[in-house]
Amino acid sequence: MTDDVLPAPAPQRARRLPRAQRRRQLLDSALQVFVAKGYHSTSMDDIAEVAEVSKPVLYQHFPGKHELFLDLLETHLGQLEEMLVAALSSTEDNKERVTATMTAFYEFISREDEAYRLLLASGMDNDEAVESRLDRFFDRIAVRIAEVIVDDTGQPMAEATLLGHGLIGMVTAAARHWSRLSERPDLDVSSQLTARLAWRGISGFPKEGEAASGDSAASAPE
Repeated sequence: MTDDVLPAPAPQRARRLPRAQRRRQLLDSALQVFVAKGYHSTSMDDIAEVAEVSKPVLYQHFPGKHELFLDLLETHLGQLEEMLVAALSSTEDNKERVTATMTAFYEFISREDEAYRLLLASGMDNDEAVESRLDRFFDRIAVRIAEVIVDDTGQPMAEATLLGHGLIGMVTAAARHWSRLSERPDLDVSSQLTARLAWRGISGFPKEGEAASGDSAASAPE
């Protein structure tokens, strides 16, 4: 008597996904590849392979690598903006507000998906479309910060916006440096250090009717 031989299973077709769910999957796969290889070393073949789809499926959602990258960049800029706006709105205490905002930026930088590389380390610094999106993002955050400064201090909006750009530029530079370190200071320590530096500067512009808390402001000439 011989053993029965079971027929080989039929090959499985790739599971069809709703369009929005497929697009999300493709973006997640693209993020993995862009983070690992950088923009210029990534191909649509690489992304399709990681996503386990054919190239025609990938091109149904994105006309090309550049458009895919821009979509991904906008997605994660939006996430970072939500985090920063939530931090700015989390308290009425300005010292705590500065700390919360700096911490939010570091938390984004430290995420396991390393999406920050799209902003700071993609090799696309000279790409006009990328640059314009980053500029608009930083402008929006600077205005959000400026609105708080204006409400508290009566500072003219143009001057407050300059201060807003200074604050967001400072944490961007500090966090970029932090992300490149092989041995990083603890995230909480790093965000607190950056917040203290920022607070020493911005506290020189006190709320209307209050004295400045910073030493330099207290000793400034009339």
